[in-house]
Amino acid sequence: QLQLVESGGGLVQPGGSLRLSCAASGFTLDRYAIGWFRQAPGKEREGVSCISRSGVGTNYADSLKGRFTISRDHAKNTVYLQMNSLKPEDTAVYYCAADGPLTLFNVCRKSTADYDYWGQGTQVTVSS
Repeated sequence: QLQLVESGGGLVQPGGSLRLSCAASGFTLDRYAIGWFRQAPGKEREGVSCISRSGVGTNYADSLKGRFTISRDHAKNTVYLQMNSLKPEDTAVYYCAADGPLTLFNVCRKSTADYDYWGQGTQVTVSS
């Protein structure tokens, strides 16, 4: 059974950093593009970032460029989201999701509708 598990969330002060991890259980992430999404209370789930199977292709929400960085470690079967200069408006539940298998090697997609497998989410709270 395909399972994604997010970790690394928590409470952080404005301006701080967190690194989220998305680990796979029961399958290899190499065959999938991976996306990070977030959902704040009362708001729709939105795309944060995605990374292609190769790791070469990435996308970011325009408002997050320069603060967030997505990466993947094939050996560890894990995808990371490094979040810097966090703001209170970044508070949300963060989800990782897998698109595939065997999507385009150097391209990732940004819509929630493109992703078939989802983790349960990790809470990120940015507050002083």
